[in-house]
Amino acid sequence: MSRTPIRFGIIGCGLMGREFASAVARWCHLLDSDAQPTIVAVCDPNAAAMAWFTDNFPSVQLASPDYQVLLASPEVDAVYCAVPHNLHERVYIGVLRAGKHLMAEKPFGIDLAAAERIVAESDRHPDLLVRCSSEFPFYPGAQRIARMIEENKFGRIIEVRAGFLHSSDLDPNKPINWKRQVATCGEYGCMGDLGMHVLHMPLRAGWIPRTVHPLLSKVVDQRPDGHGGWAPCETWDNAILSCRTEQGFPMILEMKRISPGDTNTWYIRVVGTENSAEFSTHRPRTLRSMPYSPGGTQAWQEEDLGYSSAYPTVTGGIFEFGFTDAILQMWAAYCDELVHREAMKGAFRCVTPDEALQAHKVLTMALA
Repeated sequence: MSRTPIRFGIIGCGLMGREFASAVARWCHLLDSDAQPTIVAVCDPNAAAMAWFTDNFPSVQLASPDYQVLLASPEVDAVYCAVPHNLHERVYIGVLRAGKHLMAEKPFGIDLAAAERIVAESDRHPDLLVRCSSEFPFYPGAQRIARMIEENKFGRIIEVRAGFLHSSDLDPNKPINWKRQVATCGEYGCMGDLGMHVLHMPLRAGWIPRTVHPLLSKVVDQRPDGHGGWAPCETWDNAILSCRTEQGFPMILEMKRISPGDTNTWYIRVVGTENSAEFSTHRPRTLRSMPYSPGGTQAWQEEDLGYSSAYPTVTGGIFEFGFTDAILQMWAAYCDELVHREAMKGAFRCVTPDEALQAHKVLTMALA
């Protein structure tokens, strides 16, 4: 198969940068992708972080602590940015002005004003593909619910619930990091870090909150500063947003860094008059649904989905779908759209700049 090469640079060589590179390394897992991404350049102020890429990817020919050096390279077609929120505006706009396609990390700017400036710059470059990272809707169960929404299977929507729950911050001895500081994470706190994952599918469905009633919590007041002392935790740890959508139904959104027992749980639940469905990564093979006809039985049913991905792979249907598979599927969607644009093979796009901006408006309403 002939594939279109896409030469990627990575700005931010941490956890998610490595996940992307690992997805590129197993691109042959995809059966009919018309794209062939390659990592050719990396940037990070931490030399050891860049060394992982240069040690494992012979294709990397440029490694620099200065992202401007990466952006100046004619060998880079597209850039993945995984940097703290306070750097989003400067780096993302720099990527676009350098004429590179962009896959950005959430929340797409430290606040609404920054997001508006990023989106305005994106609008000035219609030839560039700009998307925001959100991998969980690419799980098979989430994809099935997305198709149900598109096909109007739910009838009148009664209620929607969606959330993303972590538990690692339950440990009060976990050292402070940039996500606990307003200067680097922003006033949103957990909402900025987790909110795009939660809002991706509702916004794609057109379920936009018109009112937001927030319950925001700061659970841990201070953490070890790494130097023998303590530093204050300035940002929100947990958030529950009670919303009323433009369609009139209630929607509950959960974003929590301190949810005991939840290592990394993403979920969505849609309740309607003709069908209801829910999926959670806590049970990644299981889709629960309840089709209903007037006067009929109200009985939830469970379906074992196995491995049924949006983009076909070599993995057999009897096997388990996991986080690294969702990462690969998200990147397959981005590269598919980059190669084919409106004629892309897949039916589910990554988060658009307008959706990222709408997410900011919801989170800003919560802060207000």
